[in-house]
Amino acid sequence: MLMTPLRPPAKAPILVVLHQERSSPGRVGQMLVEKGFPLDIRRPALGDPLPDTLAAHSGAVIFGGPMSANDPDPFVKTEIDWVSVPLKENKPYLGICLGAQMMVKNLGGKVGPDRHGLTEIGWYPLRATEHGRRLMHWPRMVYHFHREGFDVPRGVQLLAEGDAYPHQAIRYGDNAWGVQFHAELTRAMMHSWVVRGASRFVLPNAQQGREHLEGRMIFDQPLKAWLWSFLDMVFDRKALADQPALPKLEKTPA
Repeated sequence: MLMTPLRPPAKAPILVVLHQERSSPGRVGQMLVEKGFPLDIRRPALGDPLPDTLAAHSGAVIFGGPMSANDPDPFVKTEIDWVSVPLKENKPYLGICLGAQMMVKNLGGKVGPDRHGLTEIGWYPLRATEHGRRLMHWPRMVYHFHREGFDVPRGVQLLAEGDAYPHQAIRYGDNAWGVQFHAELTRAMMHSWVVRGASRFVLPNAQQGREHLEGRMIFDQPLKAWLWSFLDMVFDRKALADQPALPKLEKTPA
């Protein structure tokens, strides 16, 4: 399915990979369209093919889903292997939650649960590493809905950290990015996740539904602002260059 901007697009489409029939690219999709990118939406879990090359695309986003990057389903392995396409062609790639875990698996890393069985379901703190701070300002709190995380394979930069799952945002090379958290949720999407995912709120470290919705009122605006700039960093560096530069980091005493 192709979603196009209201104005005639001047940019090649971005490949969007979703994992359920009713899944939506949410704010990521809305913002990309607003930035002038058509969306080429594919659902490999439902039989949609993935292209052999991204020569006709501006980049790709693989979103999350209820499955695991360790599942034996053929489409999961196909997607993990397919991540080699943007990596080899040096095309912009963004993996969100499952999509980040698929990139890690492609690069030889491991995906799995916390050894104490902790989850991140709700709003949790985020801390940028020095690499991350030099790139951009990051939100203080981010929204999660997962029970597996990823390690950091050789050659991958860690950009942001968390508590239960320490690896929250990564970068590989110039153009491949992964985040463990969800900045793409619209208000309607969050309400849907809270209703459909309520059975998971009893899991260790998970927050209750009211905390998800209350947290949105407090933390969502900075997360939304970060996402707008982050998408420029991934897919449109020229637009990012027009934004004010970050101040230089001050060295802290040892």
